[in-house]
Amino acid sequence: MIRAILTDIEGTTSSLSFVKETLFPYARARMADFVRGRADDAAVRGLLADAKAAAGDASLDDEGVIAQFIRWIDEDRKITPLKAIQGLIWEEGYRNGDFFGHVYDDAVRRLKAWHEQGIDLYVFSSGSVHAQQLLFGHTRFGDLKPLFSGYFDTRIGAKQEPDAYRDIARQIDLPPDEILFLSDIEGELNAAWEAGLKTFLLVRDGGTKTSDHPQGADFDAIQPELF
Repeated sequence: MIRAILTDIEGTTSSLSFVKETLFPYARARMADFVRGRADDAAVRGLLADAKAAAGDASLDDEGVIAQFIRWIDEDRKITPLKAIQGLIWEEGYRNGDFFGHVYDDAVRRLKAWHEQGIDLYVFSSGSVHAQQLLFGHTRFGDLKPLFSGYFDTRIGAKQEPDAYRDIARQIDLPPDEILFLSDIEGELNAAWEAGLKTFLLVRDGGTKTSDHPQGADFDAIQPELF
C-alpha cells in the first residue's frame, strides 16, 4: 500500500519551459548584481566558498565565482551552491510578482486529493529546498506548501543514485515499497526502483516511452491504490 508520494518538479508537477525559459534566465541576468550587492552577507559568502570547492579552484575571486555560476547555468549543471543562490534570486522575483510558480492543473487536483486521502506528499528536486518552497508557495492556485510533509534536494544525494532514495525513505520513516516516486527522467526512476520504491514515469508531451516503469501523460493517470 502506498503511504507516501515523492515527486519531482521539472517535467512532472511543473513545465520544463517555466524553469528553462523563466527561472534560469531570470537568475542568470541578475547573478552578477546579486552577488556583488550581497557579498558581505554571511549566507552568500558561504555559498561562494561552496562554489569554489565545487569548481575545485580556491583561488577564484568573487568575479570568478560569478563567471562560474553563469557557466554552470549555461551548462544546466546540478551544482548545489548554484541551486541555492538561484533560489535566493528567485525569492526576490516571486516577492516582486515578476512571475508565479507554474504547476499543472492536473498536478494540483491530484495532489490535493491524495493529501485529503491521508497520503503524505514529499518533493525531491535538484533545485534547492528553498527554491521548491518558493515555487509551490507562489502559484496561481495560491500557497500549495501545506500539502507537503517535506522537501529534499541534492544535499541528500544525486537524483540518479539509489542511496539518495534509501536515505529519503529512512527520513520519511517508511519502507521503500510504500513510497511512490514520480518523475519524467528514466535514470531517476531506475535509481528509485533499485532502492525499492514504486515508480511512475510522466510523459507530458503526450507520447510514450519504452520503459519498465508504469507511465502516463499526467497526474490523473496515476492510481496509487494499484501499486
